[in-house]
Amino acid sequence: MLDSLDGLSVGDALGAQFFIMGRSLPGLRAGNPPPGPWDWTDDTEMACSVVAELRRHQSIDPDRLARGFARRFSPERDYGHATVTTLRRIREGKNWRETAATAFDGHGSCGNGAAMRVAPLGAFYVDDPQRAVTEAIRTARITHAHPEGVIGAVAVALAARQAAHARRTRNPPTPTEFLTAVADPLEPGRTTFGVRRARDLLGATLAEAVHELGNGSRVTAQDTVPFALWAAATHFDDYPAAIAACIEADGDIDTTSAIVGGIVAAHTGTASRTGVPEAWLTAREPLPPWLS
Repeated sequence: MLDSLDGLSVGDALGAQFFIMGRSLPGLRAGNPPPGPWDWTDDTEMACSVVAELRRHQSIDPDRLARGFARRFSPERDYGHATVTTLRRIREGKNWRETAATAFDGHGSCGNGAAMRVAPLGAFYVDDPQRAVTEAIRTARITHAHPEGVIGAVAVALAARQAAHARRTRNPPTPTEFLTAVADPLEPGRTTFGVRRARDLLGATLAEAVHELGNGSRVTAQDTVPFALWAAATHFDDYPAAIAACIEADGDIDTTSAIVGGIVAAHTGTASRTGVPEAWLTAREPLPPWLS
């Protein structure tokens, strides 16, 4: 779980650097990343709350997690407008069920925010895929009541669980097996359709995958999660290559990098040659002190 959090937070922080002019993807690939420190965003702040909940209680209590999200959130971390509104209302004492359900004219949010923070939870439930699904749903509904937002979180949790399981058993799946295992348990929806389409596009170029699946530029689960899972499946054994693919894809770079980083690092860890580079961990802004 903690390796997944490192992968998520480094991907988030490094991805956010590429919204700044003058950052070089060829330089990153050549071993010359941007100078640190790399500040992380809301992706990491919310993922840390999920991890803190699991470390202390071994399960998700959505009421308690909602209070944690609301108490800790810093708007300057680039939170989406709807999430800021939801968390401020929770902080003021409103029930999260009401605030999440009334977002977007009563449809609930289908944004990618529930998916961006959930990978460490999937790794935590490495031995229990059904529990990973149940707990991912509980984390998602606090801010994302729309079914697509929930499906996105479930898909990422299942992917991270599978990545952690492959690390434990030393038996990595093929990319097709990986995406099939994620897609099969999902409820029907556009995000699920996208994950299945991602499986069909294995072996395609990055440009083709972005054209068909999106790159998060619409900030929805259905525009983000399918591409992120395609990138994770394509670069399952290579964390730096997985993050570089997200940066090259453009779009919501910090979020796709957080999702992919959290999944891939659950498999590669931080100590292996193809895991999260030590220099990148050093450059990342330290995680919040309340986490430990």
